[in-house]
Amino acid sequence: MLDWVLVLAPYRKDAAYMTSLLLEHGIRAQAATAEDLGDRLAELPGVVVVTHEALNPAAIKVIAQFLADQPNWSEIPIVILLDRAAPARQIQSALTAAWPRSRQTFHQRPVAALELVSGIQSALLTRFRQREVRDYLERETELRLELNHRVKNILASVISIFQMTRRGATSIDGLSEDFAGRLSALSNVHAVAFDEGADEIALDQVVGATFAPYRSQERSAIQISGPAVLVSRAAGTTLALCLHELATNAIKYGALSTPEGHVAVTWDLSPAPDPVLTMHWAETGGPPVVEPTRVGYGTRYMRSALTGLFGSRPTFAFAPEGLRFMAQAPLSRLTQTPRSS
Repeated sequence: MLDWVLVLAPYRKDAAYMTSLLLEHGIRAQAATAEDLGDRLAELPGVVVVTHEALNPAAIKVIAQFLADQPNWSEIPIVILLDRAAPARQIQSALTAAWPRSRQTFHQRPVAALELVSGIQSALLTRFRQREVRDYLERETELRLELNHRVKNILASVISIFQMTRRGATSIDGLSEDFAGRLSALSNVHAVAFDEGADEIALDQVVGATFAPYRSQERSAIQISGPAVLVSRAAGTTLALCLHELATNAIKYGALSTPEGHVAVTWDLSPAPDPVLTMHWAETGGPPVVEPTRVGYGTRYMRSALTGLFGSRPTFAFAPEGLRFMAQAPLSRLTQTPRSS
């Protein structure tokens, strides 16, 4: 925990006196002996206090080994209490060489109680700052790894979207328009995920962000409704791309191609303990629907992507009054984060 003091003071009652003094000032302290010094150091004290009498070769070696095993951020403070007649310079030089991974402070005995306590408090503060640096470095490492993982996933999604769009394109202009629209859908859902700052995002936000370009304050031809549901970032991305495909098709051929047309996007959740999510897409007010003679690439993509996401094939119904779509799955499938390869 790095917030307590280990005292190595073998002479008479020095250890008991110092631990009692520190406890009186609210500082946790434990005494160590030559026999259990290694074990006490393994409990990670914040500061080590060593008296002149404890500076024998065996103790110096044990502390040196402990310091050598410390991580890079660690530079443990060691407070050394020397006798007045001791050769201070020689001892300081020897300990600096023996304990290079430490921050040493020397006091000459007799030392005033207040001075000793103040020095140890300062040493504990130094240790606390080191721990803050450690935590910062660990968090930075986690953030870099997470950023690398997310960038790789985004680039993989972009490549997949481009390949999908290229295979279904009949002209350069069509390729450009479709690719830009799909990237916009991907961008919108990632913006929602970034704002949330979590691995799960609200389904209504995913749907709302996907359809934002097709809605206005004056008139909204796309109605959205459903209970509060959280889905994984990966599930949100897949749903956004598929809903974008449905919206694009509705603009070109369906309900959104006429001023009177409407689309209702709804979802519901069955009761616990194993809730099932059901999503619906229903168009009305558009031109009469005729089932196409061939399946376009966008439809094939949706069927493949949603089958993988939901675990069952979605259904498309080409009703005369408008296209109908339905997909259903246990909610647990949509909250799982896929393992990275």
